[in-house]
Parts: sequence; C-alpha cells; structure tokens
Amino acid sequence: MSQVQSNQVAQESIHGHEHAHDHHDHKETFITKYIFSQDHKMIAKQFLITGMFMGLVGMMLSLFFRLQLGWPGQEMPILETFLGKWAPDGVLDPNFYLAAVTIHGTILIFMVLTAGLSGTFSNLLIPLQLGARDMASPFLNMLSYWFFFASSAVMMVSLFVETGPASAGWTVYPPLSALPEASSGSGLGMTLWLVSIILFIVSVLIGGLNYITTVLNLRTKGMSMTRMPLTIWAFLITAILGLLSFPVLLAAGLLLLFDRSMGTSFYLSDIYISGQAMEQTGGSPVLYQHLFWFLGHPEVYIILLPSLGITSEVLAVNSRKPIFGYRAMIGSMLGIAFLSFIVWGHHMFVTGMDPLLGSVFTFTTLLIAIPSAIKAFNYITTLWKGNIVFTPGMLFAIGVVSLFISGGLTGIILADSALDVNLHHTYFVVAHFHLVMGVASMFGTFAGVYHWFPKMFGRMMNKKLGYIHFWVTIISAYGVFFPMHYMGLAGVPRRYYQNFEFFDGFADLNVVISIFAIIGGLVQFLFVFNFFYSAFRGPKAPKNPWKSATLEWTTPVKGIHGNWPGEIPAVHRWPYDYSVPNGEERDFIPQDEALSEQEKEAKVTH
Repeated sequence: MSQVQSNQVAQESIHGHEHAHDHHDHKETFITKYIFSQDHKMIAKQFLITGMFMGLVGMMLSLFFRLQLGWPGQEMPILETFLGKWAPDGVLDPNFYLAAVTIHGTILIFMVLTAGLSGTFSNLLIPLQLGARDMASPFLNMLSYWFFFASSAVMMVSLFVETGPASAGWTVYPPLSALPEASSGSGLGMTLWLVSIILFIVSVLIGGLNYITTVLNLRTKGMSMTRMPLTIWAFLITAILGLLSFPVLLAAGLLLLFDRSMGTSFYLSDIYISGQAMEQTGGSPVLYQHLFWFLGHPEVYIILLPSLGITSEVLAVNSRKPIFGYRAMIGSMLGIAFLSFIVWGHHMFVTGMDPLLGSVFTFTTLLIAIPSAIKAFNYITTLWKGNIVFTPGMLFAIGVVSLFISGGLTGIILADSALDVNLHHTYFVVAHFHLVMGVASMFGTFAGVYHWFPKMFGRMMNKKLGYIHFWVTIISAYGVFFPMHYMGLAGVPRRYYQNFEFFDGFADLNVVISIFAIIGGLVQFLFVFNFFYSAFRGPKAPKNPWKSATLEWTTPVKGIHGNWPGEIPAVHRWPYDYSVPNGEERDFIPQDEALSEQEKEAKVTH
C-alpha cells in the first residue's frame, strides 16, 4: 500500500465515522458549534475575527503615537477621550508613548500576523486543500485557539493596569524589562506581557504540531507532496519554523521572569539604581538578544511565508495561468526557512559584535536574497502575459509582490554590518521592516480573506468597497513608510517621543506621514464593515466563484463538519491546470478530474 493510500485509510478511520455520522445524528448547541467548536472551518473564523479585533487595537495605538509625532505637544481632546490619564489635556504622556509603541508592535507581529494569518488560513485550507475531514486532532486545534484568545485577553488587560502597559519596546530588552523599578511600564504591565507571550507560544506549538501531522498523514488518495498547492507548502514550512524557534523565546521569557521576581541574574550585571549597586552580577543583556532574535528572524518568515503562499495561489487563479516554477518555489521556501536560522545576528551588529562574526552574518543575510529573488521572479513571470482578472484579492496579491520587492531591496543595505551600524536606530529600519514584513503580510491576509471569503461564509464580499480598500491602503502604506527611508538616511532616530531641534527640517514630513497613517487607518473600518455586512447580507456565492482548480471548491457551499458529504475525492493532477491546451482549450481542470486517455499517453511517453 502506498504512503498516500495509507494516509487516506488512516484519515477515513479517524474522521470518517466521527464527522460523517455523529454530527448529523446529534444537534449541536450554540456553545459547541460557535464557541468550543472542533470544526477547523469555525476555528479559522475564530482566529480571523479575534485577529481582526486585535489588529484594530494595534492600529489605533499606532495612530495615537503618530498624532504625537506629527503634531508634538499639541492638545488634542480626542486623545484624552480615549486614553484618560495617559493623555492629560489631550497631550500624550511620554511613558504611554513608549507603551503604545511596545504593544502596537507586539499585537501586530504576534496576535495579528502570526496567529491571525497562520491560524486562520492554515486551519481553513490544510484539510480542505488536502482532502481531509478535519485536522489530525480537532480537540488540540480548539485548545490552540483558546490559548491564543487567553493570550490576547491578557495583553488587553495589560493596557488597563494603573502603572501602564509594558514599555520596553516590542523586543522587551533587559535591563528595562528585567527591573520592575526601572520605569512605570516595567511593573505589572511587563509581567502581564510575559504571561501573554507564554500563553501565545503554547498556542503556536499546539497548532504547529497539528498542522504538520495533518499535512504528513491525512492527505487524500493521489495527493502526493508534489501535488500540494503552494499554500500548503507555505503553512507546513511555517509550522516547522514555529516549532523549532518559539521554544527559544519561551526560554528567554522564563529566564526574564526569574530575573524580575526571583533574584537571578541571567541578563543583569553591575546595575545601579539611585546610586545603590544591585546584588545581581554576572549576567548579560546581550544573551537575551541572542535568544530573542533566534526566534525573531525565523518569526519574520513565520509571518511572511503564509502571505507568500496565499499570493502564489491567488496569482495563479486570477492570471488563469499555471504557477511559474512550482518546484523552484518550493525550493526557495525551503532555502528561506533554512537560512532564516543562521542570520539572527544581523539584528545585533550594534552590540559590539566581533567584526569577523559580523561579516559571517552579513554573508548569510545576503544569501537569503537569492531564494527571495526567485520567488519575486516567479510571481512576475506568472503574471506575464496572463489573462488577468482584477478581483480585490488579486490586487492585494500583486500588492504583496510590490511591497516584497520594494521593502526587500532595503534589506540588502541593512544586511551590511558597516552600513547597519549607522542606520540601525533610525527610521530607515522602521521603513524597511514595515514594508517587507508588516504591510506585505497584511496584504497577504487581505488577499486571502477576499479570495476565500465565499468558502468561509458562502457569500461574496462587495467588490467596489474592496477596490477602494486596496487603493487607499496601498497609497497610504507607501505614503507612510517611503518617506521614512529618507528620514533614516538623515539619521532621524526611531522610538523618540519628540525629535531634537537638529531634525526640525523633518517636521513637515512627519505631518505628511501622520496624515497618510490616519487615512490608511480609517479605510480599514471600511474593510471591517464590508466583511461583517457581506457575511450576513452579501450575495450568495456560487460553488466555485473564481474557477479554481484546488479541492476546497469541491465541497458544498454550506459547509458541513466533515467537509465532503460522501467519499473524499481523489486527486489526479497538480493544482495549477489553467488554460490547458489538451486538444481543446480548457480554462481550468479541477484536481479531482481523472486524466484523459490523451494525457495518460503523454505521461507514459514523457
């Protein structure tokens, strides 16, 4: 019996009776269906909606500190309305400014772009595109969401602590994060931040194990690894990255908790507070940086790879062309994953690193540009001479390619240790990582939502609102982050509450950036309206609205727990058979359609 056939037998025995019969015999309650659901499709919606809420919170925090940076010291009653004592007389408190920067980064990187993106689309698509009844362990899948929810809840609670939320930057470097007395944001808010991240890591690890097991063991008959859509490859590699790197952050966080509350000195040494020497000696804050960035750089691709996988699928479907260089795309993702583990030191060039070691990290960082360039090239050649259909999802996927290239080019500059030392603490870094990682991954999320919304809710989103959302968002994103490159080259430091007089020449540019940020922020509420209105009132979706070849569109529009009402369809071909010249021109051939006699002969002779 082949591996794929045994996978089919295994998953039918695991899930067949459970999902095909039980859920039709027993009526589910509201709580079992919508809250403690074990259906991967419902869990995907839970991840998405929680991620959207957290995204709005993170975005609002960024707008608060952009108001301060655009119009420093100016009284704005709206700030006092929202923030109370943290904005007395409408002026943002400097302590809360640092807290807002910290929580904004934490929420967007972990809650939105790790859980919101991977949690949503890995859950939705892995069983549907591979032909599985559900995840390998639906119960653990449910637990994964609830650990994420608990993590988000603790992070939200930290915003309302009297001494203020954590304010050591999203990287929470010691000693600021290790000494509760260091600042108001180093107290209870910092402890809650660490608790939230520990809960989050548990969620990621449970989810990742489930995703990997499902991909390896529950593929339908005929679904070999080289017939999997690139989305599934991206989710599989992402889960492996998370499984290998997040435990290191867990260790770093636990050691930080020990330093904070148990008198240890893993990260502390020769610290004086109010002239008094502390007892802790022998630790090193640079140790924390090594541990943090050993997660931190794979984290870049934990965020980016799912977005790139979604982009591959959306581009191929809406170009009506096979994806260009399927195996090269898989190879480039594997190359990126491997290299992401040996480049963490480029975040630490300014720590006094030995120049020889710095040159090694420079070399490995520049190497990662090669697989990244392969992906960009393959996207462009997929689009080239395609019969392109400009759906909102397609526009956001093209936006990902644009941002990936424009943001990635500045990474070549920052990879050079000699240049990075000058640019590290400036707006140049903010511009680079927001474009290549933050906004590109958000665009991948939007592309996925617009593309698979009919699968999630059985309805279509409003196209016109989608077009407005795209154009305003991409113009705003470039309007915010493109000028920051010039500020960074001039030496304007990041994370400062107010710039020195030396940089007064950039005051007007800061106003422009803040205006673009406000416009870009407001248009996201249009997306939220379109999302929820369409979920309840949108036009009914046809079974396969985009004429896509992958398996998820063969399931009923009204999703059932178990996905397929009868036997799971077998797979006979790869997922990108578009515009196929096989005697008669076919726009697309579904994966579950058997090979014709002509195709069998061609395969044998080949």
